[in-house]
Amino acid sequence: SGHVQLPPPQNVTLLSKDFDMILTWTPGEGSPPDVTYTVRYESQERMDKWIKVPHCKNIRSTSCNLTCVLPNFFVKVRARVKAVSGRFQSPWVESQFKEYYLDVELAPPVLNVNVKKNLIHVNASFPLATCVESFSWMYDLNLWEAGSEDKKQYEGIFRKNTVTIDTTALRGNYCLSARSSFQSIDFKRSKFSQPVCVLLNHKG
Repeated sequence: SGHVQLPPPQNVTLLSKDFDMILTWTPGEGSPPDVTYTVRYESQERMDKWIKVPHCKNIRSTSCNLTCVLPNFFVKVRARVKAVSGRFQSPWVESQFKEYYLDVELAPPVLNVNVKKNLIHVNASFPLATCVESFSWMYDLNLWEAGSEDKKQYEGIFRKNTVTIDTTALRGNYCLSARSSFQSIDFKRSKFSQPVCVLLNHKG
């Protein structure tokens, strides 16, 4: 039809990052400045049915967060994206298949540390999308004296639970760090968070 095609998006990847499932891509070489992108996804439950993603239609961004669009976290999905400019469009480009439950990658939690007289209260907050809050996310917590390799470990704490540490016998600078953990087919863990250090000094 003599129809000029736009260059297709490149490096189309379905990426699990920090508890989210995100489709990412880069603009095709020579894309016009006004190019926008439209994304659809397909689940292995219903092959050959590509489902629209309302918040990723004619977007300028080169990524689309699919986490809370996924119909089932235990089934593999893939996504596709095309470029659009005026009345021209590129061919669709598909990603590989990924499954949230198996492929999710964890970010370290953020620690909230509250120092009382002889106690420290610690809880961890997770950068979770609301649709995955029901999963049984856990965290492991380490406590150690600054400069020491000897770490006290608190493992498998349910995400919403606070850890209370008796500091009566502790003096000096103590550090805390945590990682997210999740039991799927095998155990997944994030890296440890940046340490939070507190001065514990009991006079008298």
